[in-house]
Amino acid sequence: MHFVLPERHEVHKIRNSRPAVRRVSTVHVVLPGGVDDPALPSGGNAYDRRVCDGLAAAGWTVCEHPVLGSWPYPAAADLAGLADALAALPDGAVVLLDGLVAVAAPDVLAAGAPRLRLVVLAHMLFGDTDAGLRPGEARVLRGAAAVVTTSRWCRERAVEAYALPPALVHAAPPGVDPAPVSPGSPAGNRLLCVAALAPHKGHHLLLDALATLTELPWSCVFVGSPDRDPAYAARLRAHPVADRITFSGVRLGDELAAAYRAADLLVLPSRGESYGMVVTEALARGIPVLAHDVQGLPEALGTAPGGRLPGLLVPPGGPALATALRGWLTDPDLRDRLRHAARARRAGLTGWTRTADQVAAVLSRVEGSGPLAR
Repeated sequence: MHFVLPERHEVHKIRNSRPAVRRVSTVHVVLPGGVDDPALPSGGNAYDRRVCDGLAAAGWTVCEHPVLGSWPYPAAADLAGLADALAALPDGAVVLLDGLVAVAAPDVLAAGAPRLRLVVLAHMLFGDTDAGLRPGEARVLRGAAAVVTTSRWCRERAVEAYALPPALVHAAPPGVDPAPVSPGSPAGNRLLCVAALAPHKGHHLLLDALATLTELPWSCVFVGSPDRDPAYAARLRAHPVADRITFSGVRLGDELAAAYRAADLLVLPSRGESYGMVVTEALARGIPVLAHDVQGLPEALGTAPGGRLPGLLVPPGGPALATALRGWLTDPDLRDRLRHAARARRAGLTGWTRTADQVAAVLSRVEGSGPLAR
């Protein structure tokens, strides 16, 4: 199911295109506490909220269970709270667990598995970034009735990393909301990076690249929370080119839309992303993207008709990022080609209804999978 972004009424048609719901099913969704905290926005939190809302719109009874804790590194009290939440659920309940919570609680989930239908929503593989989490993550994913990943790349990686049966793992990539085309400027020198200020997002790599381009008239806005790693945020502010960066902090709603509207190029220098929702948010506005060619970022970028890339993918490390930025800033023909491809890519983007429907299909199969083994 695709949408063409400029027309609002077309979006409504897509969102209301589901067949009539024949019966009401119930899903219990275990979420990290603070999932709706506006001070702590994340792609995972946004995905969880949109899926819950989409399931409810499709006729599911959605029972949310936020669990407080320092996930994925919980204290004993955090694990006890999760155990209590699961113990209160009825036998045979379908439970969708955010992987941020699930990966750190293999013993709690193993205790609940005999009487609950557990589905893990894996936004990423935590064992890839912290080897200490791998054994627990392996137990959790192998013990689940099903696993939902937020990208095809993550699905393939989960199957490979943990020897999971492919039929157990299902991809449900994020959707994106339609938005007006950003006009862009002739010079193309208004850069935007949307990501929490944290080392794995690679802001320092972008600053280092921009430091080689000081003779060019670029500007750059960093949209993202400085609270994930305050020491790292402080180092970024002390960088030699930080005086040319606008550190705008968290921006949501209209303020975030305004940041995109003013941008010519989204730059995402992350060292790894299971998908990269900000990539499709930029493409929904016809904004080209410069990103590292890692993990799920090529999937999010996709291609326009004819196989045209709506942006630039470069290998991490070395001068590639700076070279690509220089090319964008100095080559009007390149900017025109990428802008046309980005605007053409909009028609192939999908909405959140499709994501929720993909998750619902997995939950329905789990719900109808027969009696639980005792």
